[in-house]
Amino acid sequence: MSSHLLGQIASLLAALTWAFALVLFKRSGEHVAPLPLNLFKNAVALLLFGLTLALASLAGVDGLSALREQSRSDLCLLLLSGLIGIALADTLLFYSLNLIGVGLMAIVDCCYSPLAVLLAWLLLGERLLPPHYIGAALIVAAVFSATQHDLPRHRTRAQIVIGTLLAVLAIALMVVGIVIVKPVLESMSVLWATLVRLIGGMLFLVLFACLGRGWQGHWRIFRPARSWRYALPGAILGTYICLFLWIAGFKYTYASIAAVLSQTSVVFQALLAALLLKEDFGPRKIVALTLAVIGVAIVTLSDYLVAAFRTYL
Repeated sequence: MSSHLLGQIASLLAALTWAFALVLFKRSGEHVAPLPLNLFKNAVALLLFGLTLALASLAGVDGLSALREQSRSDLCLLLLSGLIGIALADTLLFYSLNLIGVGLMAIVDCCYSPLAVLLAWLLLGERLLPPHYIGAALIVAAVFSATQHDLPRHRTRAQIVIGTLLAVLAIALMVVGIVIVKPVLESMSVLWATLVRLIGGMLFLVLFACLGRGWQGHWRIFRPARSWRYALPGAILGTYICLFLWIAGFKYTYASIAAVLSQTSVVFQALLAALLLKEDFGPRKIVALTLAVIGVAIVTLSDYLVAAFRTYL
């Protein structure tokens, strides 16, 4: 099997894994509040990453020496990234998931690509091309259309709008969290960078969970209960396994191809929401999802589209 094919398979599996994780998180959200659910899935991921590093150490892989070489400012930036992209973003994501469901989340999730391009332009000086604007416009149209669909059960139009806005904010925070550490990732292993980000997110969540009245309730999730049926596999799939598959996809095939294949998670999310959660998947949602996927493809493949256009002129 060629490395490119291996990378493409890994990217598709990452998309499918994340889609299943969202369905499990939606089920978990029916019994667990967003903050304790975020605490739980990060704690599970930290434990699994710790075991992975311990096994790597037993195998003779020394990762601590590379970590010691990182500057204090880089580590602080990773901790800040965890606060923004994990503690805040994931908690808001779980709130919005409870309001709008997995099917509509699949459409809103397509905001990731244009937001990443926009912030890379603002913060890293990367250039914007005409296809970026076209793709972003299609995705915005799809997201706006998503709020016009038939209401899920027990939800009002206002709740759908609020849930959509929270989802967009969560995705924006995720993008900010990863874009600000892009220079750090170039000189640091992804495994250690992810672990430090998780620690940053967990520290903030623990601090927040210990404040205010009823703080004891946030920790009940760690007592074995029926909610673990969904929360535990969701944490393993969405915060641990998916990461390794996503990294493998970008490692072994072209980044543009990996990005497009990874974004197919929105299709899997919509299908799984209809099959497993019995959410509506009517013609209007299909049109919105199609617009969003086309927009993502245009944004991701913009360099190739511009090059091809110039070639044929």
